[in-house]
Amino acid sequence: MFAIGEFARHGRVSIRMLRHYDAIGLLRPARVDPVTGYRSYDAGQFADLNRIVALKDLGFSLEQVRTMIADEVSPAELRALLTMRRAELESTVAESYARLAQVESRLRGIESALPTADVVVKDLPAIRLVGLTTTAASFTPEDIGPVVQPLCAELGRRLPDAAVQPAGRLTCLYERSRHTEDEVVVRATVPASVDAEGNLNGLEVVDLPAVRAATLVHRGPIDQVLPAWQALARWIDDNGHQSSEPARELYLDCPEDPASWVTELQEPIGP
Repeated sequence: MFAIGEFARHGRVSIRMLRHYDAIGLLRPARVDPVTGYRSYDAGQFADLNRIVALKDLGFSLEQVRTMIADEVSPAELRALLTMRRAELESTVAESYARLAQVESRLRGIESALPTADVVVKDLPAIRLVGLTTTAASFTPEDIGPVVQPLCAELGRRLPDAAVQPAGRLTCLYERSRHTEDEVVVRATVPASVDAEGNLNGLEVVDLPAVRAATLVHRGPIDQVLPAWQALARWIDDNGHQSSEPARELYLDCPEDPASWVTELQEPIGP
């Protein structure tokens, strides 16, 4: 038998919590001394305690835990619940890291401006692209990121079946939707010499005209590209140009480590 303090220590809970579990009928002591009122627990109750704590950590209320224990949730069912909760926590952690990356990107935009000398004006030739199109709710990183990544992955899966041989690098195109104020048309494309009337496994043909564009190279993760786009926009405005669409992200080098990515931002400009 374990005194309440020993049981609490080995069970990694507080004595106060054990007393509360006793008071609400969730985990009764194995024995209560009728004279002193001291509570004692046996080793078999560690399993009950672990089940209670696990269910509580899953987000269930103590009342729900009591009901589930009364219904005798099996170890297999408990494992399934814990696995589900772990997946939820992993998703939350991933979202938190993504949000931190966006905060860092905003801070970089506040604290420093990219040197405008890095902006290069280029004459981009007319080009035929093949790709896939979808929409994002807005230009915010939270809306763009979850759309672009799966779209590019799907493009990669479809290219071999369409017998399309890319003639250049992956290029993402962005332009405002004509239907709603915030919505963005997003295209994942690659250059290719194809027949516009051919069977391309659901891929679209996009013909872009020759344009003059202001360009800027971004080095680092694409989810931290915001300061570079804003620096490019400042340069365009400072030099009396007007932006046109679609804006382009040309992925020059995408090694396994996103910190080493190299992306050229291309913004078509008018006089």
